Formats: sequence, structure tokens, C-alpha cells
Amino acid sequence: MATILVVEDEEDIRKILAYNLGQAGFDVVAVDRGEPVLAMVRTNRPELVLLDLMLPDISGLEICRHLKSDPGLRAIPIIMLTARSEEIDRVVGFELGADDYVVKPFSVRELILRVQAVLRRAPQAGPAGAGEEPDTELVFGRLRVDRSAHRTWVDGEEITLTPLEMKLLWTLYQRRGRVQTRATLLDDVWEASPENNTRTVDTHVKRLREKLGLAGAYVETVRGIGYRFADTPDSV
Repeated sequence: MATILVVEDEEDIRKILAYNLGQAGFDVVAVDRGEPVLAMVRTNRPELVLLDLMLPDISGLEICRHLKSDPGLRAIPIIMLTARSEEIDRVVGFELGADDYVVKPFSVRELILRVQAVLRRAPQAGPAGAGEEPDTELVFGRLRVDRSAHRTWVDGEEITLTPLEMKLLWTLYQRRGRVQTRATLLDDVWEASPENNTRTVDTHVKRLREKLGLAGAYVETVRGIGYRFADTPDSV
């Protein structure tokens, strides 16, 4: 049973989340402040953190920054809860390494589906399911990836990718030479409706390129359409 840590200061929302996630089969720990989160995560590691950005004592973005900067905690997926007017905070959250976001007011069913989708692509989620790519390693020019160990190297130097960034990189690589539209990537990587804001894709591709450094050039922009992974390392 996966443990979900809910960080939400509004009592009604916190109770709704705890009840419905419990009904969906999750073990739920709920808190109304951000201050105890880091200690709780270290002592009783959850499989996922559902994090409100507007907390009374500490910003959810600050909590996200701390978790994603800690090598022992950064692999824990984070879903942000945001108000519709906080688009800039969502962008910053993605840049810090958050895996997804849900906008208030939200559909409980959609939230649970997003939680399940994020957990499926997380490295802690368990054995590979049917249909997953059997190969778990790639070497492509400057880039080396061991997907089963969730490790990535560029020119021999290890870099850290979030589970979502790893899935995005792997998806583009497996389809190298073929253009992937933003809608396709939203559907296949985020498992989200293509009707959602495609800026999500652009934000993650930008951050992925920055982390990959010189190997970021392998991820090519096809203007007006989407993205394509280079055919060969020598083509960039």
C-alpha cells in the first residue's frame, strides 16, 4: 500500500483528500503545515507528496526546493495543489522538479488518476508492467542512461533527473528521428489529456535540456509542432 503525504492547510480539502485517497487504497498521512514535512519525509518516507503551495508557515515551493535538492529525497514524486491564478508558481514548481500539478477547485477522480499515473512512472513503483520497453540502458554520444537504476551520465558525469524527466527522455529517445507533438507527449508521458496546457511540455523539455548540458542538443525543437530526438549523435 503506497503512502501519500498530504500537505494542505484547509481542513475541508484535507479531509476530502484523506478520505478519497484512503478509499482508493492508499495509506494517507495528512498535515496542515509545512514545517514538519522534511522531518516526516526522512523518518517515514512516503511514495508521493501531495503539496499545497499556499501554506501558513512555509511556501510549498520552498518545501519542494528542499526535497528536490536532497539526494536522498529527490526521487519522491511531488504533485502540487495550486489555485488557478498561480500559474507562475506552477512554472517555478516544475523548474524545481515537481512532477505534476492539480488546479483548485479540482475533481477528486482526476486527482486520484494523476496520483496513480505519477506513481506508475516513479522508479519505486515496482516491477515493469506489460508493454514497458524491455531495454533499460542506452548509450548515445555524450549520453548514457541506466533506466533500471534511474541514473544518467553526460560525458561521464552523473546528473540527477526526476522520474518524469527520465520518462520524457526515454520516450523521446525510443522514438528518435520521429517528431512528437506536444499533445502526444502529454498523453504518453504525463498520461494527461491533450487539452491540458502544452506549456507543461515546453517547461519540462527546457529543464531537461539544461540538465543534459551539451547532450541537450539531442532534443531538437520542430517549430510549430513539437520535439524530436536526433537520429544520431553526429547529427547535432
